[in-house]
Amino acid sequence: MNPIQKIIIFIDSQQMIGIDKDGNIICQFDVSTAAKGVGEQKGSFQTPRGLHRIRAKIGAEQPINTVFVARRPTGEIFDEALDTQFPNRDWILTRILWLCGEEPGVNRHGNVDTQRRYIYIHGTPDRVDMKIPGSHGCVRMKNEDLIKLFEMVKVGTKVEMIEKQQK
Repeated sequence: MNPIQKIIIFIDSQQMIGIDKDGNIICQFDVSTAAKGVGEQKGSFQTPRGLHRIRAKIGAEQPINTVFVARRPTGEIFDEALDTQFPNRDWILTRILWLCGEEPGVNRHGNVDTQRRYIYIHGTPDRVDMKIPGSHGCVRMKNEDLIKLFEMVKVGTKVEMIEKQQK
């Protein structure tokens, strides 16, 4: 697989594309961003806009549906019984791509710092509908899609989150 040079997330259409070094779209995935829309403020539970980069890749070699808390595998594997036991848990599964803002005052430093807000691209239970905003600020993906993406990116890959796609 070609490595991705840049990821673009179109928040209005809940779509993600991966672009190679020649500017070609080499993958496309459905995603789910924040239920509360877009915004950069700490505590807003919104998805931040603008230019970011992947700060860290977490969870390589973990089994699909591995449960993460505070970026660490808990030893649990998500299943229906665990879901029933913890019905209100915001599940972070399989892999984590931790994002860092690149624009001081917009999504970096102070009360708008994407990294300090713990904004990730991460896996989610299969029951979660993609293309419907529902996260607490992160970008949710189907676990199988996230594993593919994880293998195609490296730390430092640029990520741009765009509120409205140009027609």
